[in-house]
Amino acid sequence: MAFAQAIAQSAAPALAPVAPGNTIKIGLIGPFTGPSADFGVPMLNGVKQAVDEINAVGGYLGRQIQLVIKDDQANPDLGLKASQELLADKVVATIGFCNTGVAAKSLEVFQNNKLPLIITCATGSPLTAKYPAPESYIFRTSAKDAIQAPFVVDDIVKRGWTKVAVFADTTGYGAAGLLDVESALASKQLKPVHVARFPLGVANLDEELKAAKAAGANVIFSYTVGAENAVIAKGRKAMGWSVPQVGAWPLSFPFFIDGAKDAADGALMAQTFIAEPSNERRASFLVSYARRNQVKKIPVPMAAAQGYDGVYLLVYSLFGIRDGDLSGPAIKASLENLQRVYYGVVATYERPFSSQDKDALTANMLVMGMVKNGAITFAYPEDAKRNLFVKRKQ
Repeated sequence: MAFAQAIAQSAAPALAPVAPGNTIKIGLIGPFTGPSADFGVPMLNGVKQAVDEINAVGGYLGRQIQLVIKDDQANPDLGLKASQELLADKVVATIGFCNTGVAAKSLEVFQNNKLPLIITCATGSPLTAKYPAPESYIFRTSAKDAIQAPFVVDDIVKRGWTKVAVFADTTGYGAAGLLDVESALASKQLKPVHVARFPLGVANLDEELKAAKAAGANVIFSYTVGAENAVIAKGRKAMGWSVPQVGAWPLSFPFFIDGAKDAADGALMAQTFIAEPSNERRASFLVSYARRNQVKKIPVPMAAAQGYDGVYLLVYSLFGIRDGDLSGPAIKASLENLQRVYYGVVATYERPFSSQDKDALTANMLVMGMVKNGAITFAYPEDAKRNLFVKRKQ
């Protein structure tokens, strides 16, 4: 692919000698089994795809990249244990995390040991805000909820849906997302007319839906990462309550689309990447993913694309180190000062990070997706046209 060729072309000789046959270990952590595997596995596949492309053209100065893979099963305690194991495995950096609560429990492992972490799926706003930006080793290529929530709120206000009921789970993801939604509504001088909180695994939310309807809600903003989104949609349909359901990116997950079936149609959500071959980069990525994994469609395209781009950004940073120093501080400094533009799948990354900003994506990179006939498409035709051009950070 052109991306891998760019890696090969950028490979200037390191000043420090490199022992032949050595590998460079990169950690990969996420929920590859368990309740969040629907987006953990696409992330895993996207990361592997990028690594295989890079290794095929020589890796890093002749050294193959070796993934050290840890399955956190969406469990914070297992995630912490896996993070500590990656430290012991002497990886130079780590990619991953899909669940905000799992990532949050492990951040100190990476920060305290000066081990760069690129979060490629988890979107909880606090993750890249926990440490002062100049000192932080926590980077991210997914769209944090602090930009997703206002993006969706802007859209629903434009549509005239201002009586918002918020349904948020009680995980770290749901708690942080609720705060982001409330803040976005407050910026429009609005408050939720009803707020419902619930644990993961809940099978019935009829009473909460009735309360939201009684409060006069004309839109449901759901913030949960699993099958609970489908519980909301099916409950709403069973009541004969035709209000729209909107949310962050989990409304594009199979748990929602397949679980809610026709009750999911028309749902709106923030997206960084919609799996349509709108340009050469995206077409090549999609064809390669389908061929490698023998699938007709990616279950969660955003997870795959963000993981893929995260690998390339990390490897670009390695090539930016001219003295062969692959220590955590050196990689951190290089990530903050990438000299080469990476033409990625989700975006065109020109200085995606800095000492003051560890989030690669900005609100202008988002589009509004919509569930239609069991798939995600563009909610607005003009977004489909604009998607021909990959956006840059603002």
